[in-house]
Amino acid sequence: MNARTALVKWLGTLDPQRLTALLEERDLPLAAGYRRITTLRELAEHLLTDESVGQGLMAGTAGELELLASIAALALERHGPAAGGEAEDGPRYPWQQRKPVPPVEPADRLVLERDVLSWFEPGEKRHRAEHTLTRLRERALLLPAPKGRLALPPLLHVRAAGFDGYGRTADRLLTTAYNAPEVKRIAANLFEGAARTRDQAQELITALLADPARVRALVADAPVRALELLDHLVPGPPLLRTHCFVGRYGSQYAGPDAKYVFREGGSGDEGTDWLAVRGLLVPVGLDLVELPYEVARALRDEGAAPSPRLEPEPFTATAPLPSGWEGEGGTAAAAAAWRAELVLRALAAQPVAIRKAGGIAVRDTRRLAKAAGADEADTRLWLDLAVNAGLAAPRDDEPAPASRGRRNSKAPKPTARLLPSDRYDAWAAAPPAGKLLSLLAAWAVVPAVLSHWPDPDETPVALISPQDEDAVTLRTGVLRALATLPDGHGLAANARGYTELLSLAAWFQPALRTHLAADATGELTGLDGVLDRMAVTLTEAALLGVVAHGALTPVGRALCRLLEAGAAHHYPAVPGAGADPAARGPEHLGEDLSLRPTLAKAVTTLRENLYAALPEPSDTARFQSDLTATVTGAPAPALADLLSAVGDIESEGHAVVWRITATSIRRALDAGWSADELLDRLTTASERGTPLPQPLAYTIKDTARTHGQLKVVRSACCIRSDDTALIAEVAQSRGLTKLRLRRIAPTVLISTAPPEETLSALRTAGYAPTQEAETGTTLLDRAPTGRAPSLLPSLDEAHRPYGEHVRGVPCSARTLASAITEAG
Repeated sequence: MNARTALVKWLGTLDPQRLTALLEERDLPLAAGYRRITTLRELAEHLLTDESVGQGLMAGTAGELELLASIAALALERHGPAAGGEAEDGPRYPWQQRKPVPPVEPADRLVLERDVLSWFEPGEKRHRAEHTLTRLRERALLLPAPKGRLALPPLLHVRAAGFDGYGRTADRLLTTAYNAPEVKRIAANLFEGAARTRDQAQELITALLADPARVRALVADAPVRALELLDHLVPGPPLLRTHCFVGRYGSQYAGPDAKYVFREGGSGDEGTDWLAVRGLLVPVGLDLVELPYEVARALRDEGAAPSPRLEPEPFTATAPLPSGWEGEGGTAAAAAAWRAELVLRALAAQPVAIRKAGGIAVRDTRRLAKAAGADEADTRLWLDLAVNAGLAAPRDDEPAPASRGRRNSKAPKPTARLLPSDRYDAWAAAPPAGKLLSLLAAWAVVPAVLSHWPDPDETPVALISPQDEDAVTLRTGVLRALATLPDGHGLAANARGYTELLSLAAWFQPALRTHLAADATGELTGLDGVLDRMAVTLTEAALLGVVAHGALTPVGRALCRLLEAGAAHHYPAVPGAGADPAARGPEHLGEDLSLRPTLAKAVTTLRENLYAALPEPSDTARFQSDLTATVTGAPAPALADLLSAVGDIESEGHAVVWRITATSIRRALDAGWSADELLDRLTTASERGTPLPQPLAYTIKDTARTHGQLKVVRSACCIRSDDTALIAEVAQSRGLTKLRLRRIAPTVLISTAPPEETLSALRTAGYAPTQEAETGTTLLDRAPTGRAPSLLPSLDEAHRPYGEHVRGVPCSARTLASAITEAG
């Protein structure tokens, strides 16, 4: 039975939940593109493609990859090379043709399972290997095969060398990197007498490297420094940071067709220079070289049995955790929920415009930051998280009415504003743990390191389009690596700790290995700014209470389990963001999660840990004679509304302090509060029922006594007051000359400015006016209550193949699994 037929039969035995998990790991239906998968046979064909197998490999650990690579090497030894092994060396351009490669049939290249298990000592190690093999079968990375035998997907047979940590072949590297003079120079260093042509020189070099005995003899004379570098490069990865070469056409050019020359005077490192001039290191980029496949093959100890490591290396760069560190994580989480609430309150009070080029203008972000008393960078983070969690959304303004006559096809599009969504009000009334649940769930899966702005010449803006494919991979790897820290220890906050963390993160997420290379000392380091992005990821995690003192908090461990449950597969949908923010335990998680028990359990665990870490919000405040109100911990929503109405936030931290002034009291009176209502509500909120301090009560009563003596009448517009002396004073005020006030009666003034501008000018001048309607009733200053519909899709509609829902076309792995199962 061939591999495809066996795979079809096995797929037919899977229950919907297991089939859904497999499809999610292979990123289906999105990965199929416009190709429809409707039957088990079509699904099996897709799962055997190189692209799908590669997707599955990147979803595992480096230990699983190492085990698969060792099995592939065993198949290579037993059955010989598979056709297509040099496919990666094929044409670079579409018009360059090569001979078709015959397909590999996995059923013809089976290996014995007992031979693989013999690599592991009996006991715990062998039991772990058996468990890993079972898991690889469940993920279709080991194909159905007769009992006691193992079958690999075709890709692993074809790419056996690369998956085992080897570099590319010497012939390919030399052809790609050098012009004729450099190839001849290498040949001259290896052989007596100069080769006449480039082809002759390259044939001599590749023939030498293809002979393991000659390679070992050559390396026997290498200096100690070169041997140290080979010790790091031979096991893989085969990349090294060095300064041996420069670009032939300029030091900054390193495109796909770049050629390199030896740096004049060498790199300054004896070991790398010795290896480079003998063709044992070949340039593949600016300051980056690769060890050829033949060299690593010759220097590896092929006589010893493979020893895949199925567990990660333990951390060594650790530091003891201080007492109470988990409490600090809870405090940070509570502060995060409170600051996010303040930013969204400010957004609700005054929505911001969205630029036509995308994002929010810097001045609007600064205004929100000032209104919320938050840092500008943090404000951008809260806005981005709110949009991705479905708590805020853009809404187009009403377009201007079309003019009569010919239709203008080039009329400007209506502007858009960012508003709180229709989910915001329920979220704002929830306890801090419920607020943070949706924000943490969004942070975990958003494909961007939101606080990282790589271009120093560009001004950071909020509301970016998340497009960093490696962000979730990096975040998941970092959290899973931190979860392996020994109890009572956190990551050391130094360069060694960060490098070790990145290396371990790449063990859990092998896709990160492309960002690793050895430096001049042989130590692993990061490429492409990945260390900077990792540092920013840790900063965001600390801000959200996920990490404290370099260790995962209980909330962080729960968030890690949510990512391990596959939450990121559903983006732009966010598992957990649609849950009722006021509920607890497994209740009201939403219809989406009721159909996905694994995700539901992970979201429930995160919710429970948040409630355990965050204290219940406080509904009382301590009022003092200096006109401050202090709330220990996070304030309840009703208390925060009251104190924000009558005061301004002065400081935050373990406690929130509001400063109450005559100006802030007038603001509350403008919004419709009376002095008696303020005094009653503040007295009720006073800690232990303590009476309000006399200075506070006096300030409220005195401000209320003068409030409303001036009346602004809506027309355009009149100012009236029963106090004729006050009217005369206002008419003569120099600060109000821009209003061009004119007295038309002993108690009435006319202003040339609109009512809103007149009110603002009077308040700036120190008066306390109120606004009246034409009927004489007082108008209250209320915050706008506009809401935009949430754009957060459901989990079953996250991946629409045509941009919109099409009947009969599955938009999620669950619906695709159901359709395939029903079709048989």
